[in-house]
Amino acid sequence: MEQKAVKLNVENLSSLPKAVKVPGYDRSKIKTGIVHVGIGGFHRAHQAFYTDQLLELGVTDWGICGIALLQHDKKIYDTLVGQNGLYTLMITEADGTRTARVIGSVTEYLFAPENPNAVIEKMAHPDTKIITLTITEGGYNFNPATGKFMADNPAIQTDLKNPDRPATIFGYLAQALKRRKQRGLQGITLQSCDNIQQNGAVAKEMLLAYIALAEPELLNWVNENVSFPNAMVDRITPVTSPEAIAELQDQFQVEDAWPVVCEPFCQWIIEDDFVNGRPDWNLVGAQFVKDVHPYEKMKIRLVNGGHVALGFTGFLNGYHFVDETMADPLFFNFVHDFLDQEVTPILDEVPGIDIKAYKKILMQRFANPYIKDQLARIFSESSAKIPKFLLPTIQEQLAKGVTLKKAALILAAWCHYLEIAGLPANNFDVQDDMKKTLVKEASASVQEDPLAFLKIKPIFGDLAASENFSAQYLFFLNIIRKEGIAKAISGIDGEKQVTAN
Repeated sequence: MEQKAVKLNVENLSSLPKAVKVPGYDRSKIKTGIVHVGIGGFHRAHQAFYTDQLLELGVTDWGICGIALLQHDKKIYDTLVGQNGLYTLMITEADGTRTARVIGSVTEYLFAPENPNAVIEKMAHPDTKIITLTITEGGYNFNPATGKFMADNPAIQTDLKNPDRPATIFGYLAQALKRRKQRGLQGITLQSCDNIQQNGAVAKEMLLAYIALAEPELLNWVNENVSFPNAMVDRITPVTSPEAIAELQDQFQVEDAWPVVCEPFCQWIIEDDFVNGRPDWNLVGAQFVKDVHPYEKMKIRLVNGGHVALGFTGFLNGYHFVDETMADPLFFNFVHDFLDQEVTPILDEVPGIDIKAYKKILMQRFANPYIKDQLARIFSESSAKIPKFLLPTIQEQLAKGVTLKKAALILAAWCHYLEIAGLPANNFDVQDDMKKTLVKEASASVQEDPLAFLKIKPIFGDLAASENFSAQYLFFLNIIRKEGIAKAISGIDGEKQVTAN
């Protein structure tokens, strides 16, 4: 007789199959020390996972309050609240072996649009020692080309006019820090867990830029009482699919409306700069270091840069998942050579890391056939990602006089994807805040200015002014349009690599 799946909630924890690990600690005795903004899959596979392991060791003062910041987060908020904050983490090995673990470290949830004041009060509560963020690259509101805070963003302007009912992360943080100052409370650590190089420094710069406009008298207090440690985070976490939900029910008999699937690899390297205490995440695998820069540069340029190389190229060849793209030798070799030839030469020495071995493991991670990481996920919001994951590599190499063929092809693939996105035969759903501009300029590059797309200054800056790079870009764009992406990649090394004068 087939066993019926057990609905995930606190009451049913003891009824779950023994193969499913459940929290061994009393969640009712956990005090919230961390407020986390952005309760998506990555946070739940990464920071919440590390914290869950720490709570298993008997720690009681570092529970997490998860904040659903945006209106479209209502569905995940309702789902998780309906499960008493519990969810299942399914870790999938390269051989298909899966383990299931119920995570209990997020003990509270708040829906910001419903009660902004409750969120501000939680951030300002004396027990809250750390505020962490996974708000995506675009959530930091900086101009990709200049790195400067975009004060003219309508959402920012609305927050400046309505400080008690904020909608952006900056509005919430400014009001929470203001209350902490007014109440004479200790400082707090603001920790970014997003894939941005020097993410803590970026978070600080953007927040101070907002506070200078909204609450200028708060600036000195923030500078003296708030720390912004940089961190490198890594764990491939695809969007939860209906298939994953069904597999959890079939294999583990758990009915979970929003589980998380992830790879076994997990890394978190954190600058040890906390002003009001911190969890000992190092006891469960994280590393605290003095300088995170070489680690994050390695990760962002190789892991996220590798994803950028796979995304549009694989999709244009009819693939939908990272692993199936990697299963094609043409694309496997393309990514391998891009990382080896165009990225690795500009990496710094990374203490304790063998770069060659790291890249070998990375290629295995990308090729894991059981993760099913969607190409559409990794190239969503590319206007925010590519300026951080790929363009710094291009800029550093061009400064050295190197002509980058593979990077040029990647940008050409992005342009062509946007060119054909709106055609009736395709009708791709371009997920990007800059969608209108991207599609407009990509289309203009077909009939008007061939470099129109590369001249989008907020993204590319003056990249189009590089004659060598522009020539390579147009060369590959032409081949992709006429003969397809596979032909462009297969002929990429037909010309000898040249050095710019």
